[in-house]
Formats: sequence, structure tokens, C-alpha cells
Amino acid sequence: MPGRATAEGAGRARSLGLSAVTDALVIFKPDAAHRPAVRSALYGWLRAERDWKVRGLTWFQPTTELIEEHYDFLRGRPFFPWLVDFMSALPVLVGRVSAEPEGLERMRYELGETRIHESRPGSLRERFGIGGGVNVLHLSDSPESAAKEIELWNRHVALDAVADGVDGAGDRPDHTFHLRSLAAQYAAGTHTELAGQAIRRLLREESELVGDDFDALVRVVLGAFQP
Repeated sequence: MPGRATAEGAGRARSLGLSAVTDALVIFKPDAAHRPAVRSALYGWLRAERDWKVRGLTWFQPTTELIEEHYDFLRGRPFFPWLVDFMSALPVLVGRVSAEPEGLERMRYELGETRIHESRPGSLRERFGIGGGVNVLHLSDSPESAAKEIELWNRHVALDAVADGVDGAGDRPDHTFHLRSLAAQYAAGTHTELAGQAIRRLLREESELVGDDFDALVRVVLGAFQP
């Protein structure tokens, strides 16, 4: 009875969750990738693998063309040039996770809403995001977008290995809440020069970057809050 056998096989697959497992793209954005205390905390959350499995996570320098294609649905928005600069200015950590729909939904819930001021209290973005689009992580928002994003990024980087040296904050501090307060002042045009200088100083304490790379981090963070 082929029909019955097929139905029984499908039932077993559903009971094991095999047919529902899907992949999603995850990116540690520059504000997470280059603030070691934040990177370590987020990696600890990711590797806990409560309802998901980390398939790969590696360092990669995106091109502007890749970022423009990734965020093509936002092309034409006023912040698009900044977003492309933000995501292509420095290497990011990019990878792939697998989970059933409920697992990915839990990941997105724990990550929090896109904009920091709307993020649920206790979410990762509320805890570690500086503000606006400086929101630490990207996670595919649906199976359809995940398939498209993974196919796109796989053209440029392998997403099936976990890099060394992701964990470990050393003695670097986490100044998220102070940075968020200063960013609000900077965006409001209140003590703009002083706020910008203070943001630079705090990022220097947080980040392992030096020279032009550190200047790039400061530029893209401040760029999100230009008054």
C-alpha cells in the first residue's frame, strides 16, 4: 500500500521535526563583532543551542555590492547609504543556524525588535544595541528570506565552519547603556561635539580595533545618529 507507507513515513518525519527544519542567516554586525564583551555575550547565547543548531560562523569582509544586494528591499530609503557603509566598513561574523520554525521564532523573540527603542526589555538588542540600526545582530526573518540570503552569501563565503577566537572578551568593558545615552544626545544635537568625543573614547575602551579600522567603527556608529 504505497499511499499508506508514504503517509506513515511523512508522519514519522513530522514527529521528528525533520521536514520542518530550516536554516537562517545570522550576522554579528560591526557594533557586535568589534566590541569583544558584546560579541562574547552574544556568542554565548548562540552556542547554547537551546532550540537551534549553529552550522557555521566565520569572519568575512563584505563588499558594498554584497550588502547592497542583501538589503536591496531598502534601496531608496534615506538611511540606505549609511546602512551599506555600516555593514561593509569592517569584517563581520556571518554564519548559519538550523532550527524548526518554533526555534527560529524563539531566537527572533530573544533577539528583540529591530529598532532599539522598540526592543522588548530583556531582549538582546535592548541589552546590547546602541540605538537605531546599530542593533548588534541580523537574523533572517522568514524561511523565504533565509533561503535567499544564504544563497547570496554562499556565493562569497562558506557558511559551514565555526571560526576560532570568537569567544572571549578579555578585560574589555561593555559600555552599552552609556553609549546609548550619548548617542541620543548626539542625535538630538545636544552637546554634539562632546557626545561624539565621549562615544569615541568609550568605543576605544571597548574595542580591540586600532588605526583606520577603529576610525571606521567610530564613523559608522556616529553616522547612524547624525542630527
